[in-house]
Amino acid sequence: MQAFSYVLAHSVAEATAILAQEGSRARCLSGGTDLIVQLREGRRRADVVVDVKGIPELNQLSFDSQHGLIIGAAVPCYRIYNDARIAAAYPGLMDAVTLIGGVAIQGRATLGGNVCTASPAGDSIPALIAHRAVAVIASPRGEREVPLEQFFEGPGKTVLQTGELLVCFKLPPPPAGFGAAYLRFTPRNEMDIAVVGCGAALVIRDGVVQDARIALGAVAPTPLLVPEAGAELIGKPLSESTIVAAAEAARAAARPISDLRGSAEQRRHLCAVLTRQALAQAAARAQSLPQPAHA
Repeated sequence: MQAFSYVLAHSVAEATAILAQEGSRARCLSGGTDLIVQLREGRRRADVVVDVKGIPELNQLSFDSQHGLIIGAAVPCYRIYNDARIAAAYPGLMDAVTLIGGVAIQGRATLGGNVCTASPAGDSIPALIAHRAVAVIASPRGEREVPLEQFFEGPGKTVLQTGELLVCFKLPPPPAGFGAAYLRFTPRNEMDIAVVGCGAALVIRDGVVQDARIALGAVAPTPLLVPEAGAELIGKPLSESTIVAAAEAARAAARPISDLRGSAEQRRHLCAVLTRQALAQAAARAQSLPQPAHA
């Protein structure tokens, strides 16, 4: 592994000041399950590694039915899925965080790290997009918020600029009739990278779809929100025909490549299959989950 300097940051201001000073030579260490491997293999370089795990704002995990969910960028996966209230309110997110690596990895891996790695196949990303997550970004100039579907610019590339730090994610409170799911296809059952991933979220009231979001992973240079798929459902009773129409819209939006793990044709087919399955699971949860107190 290359030599680098290690700095333990204690505040957002300290971390962003170091990142602004060091520029592209600096990398943030959150969980480290991606970064350390990449540095060891030479796939990333860093002269300075800034450890952000000790910053309070990046370790915040809070939920209430009025204001929604805040997940600090350095919160490990196990803290999220071990919170029963969060697990019940955001089921699609739970599907994703329990798939990131194995149990040992989930003790270290963070959503902040998974998102900032910016892999098109990152498991947490379609689920977060389906749940309308917003990224809160800090810099020496202040804070800004970016909807997560706008956070990615290409494989391994995000909108983060020099001196900027991902602080947390904000997810709105689930409304009445909400259900969500995340599914992926992999060649093996555990600890593999998605060939295709699909996050789906629905709001169903009186049998009619009030809101729908479908997001895909591993089928384009960046994770995709597919508004055309949601449009096939919104304002209509949920039925087999509307689910199939949404699945076909998802398939049409995909821009996959062929590689050793799957062909472009297979990935397009899987987009439709996983979208149908994720929507069916989200709909089942929308009808069975306890409703929020404010609904």
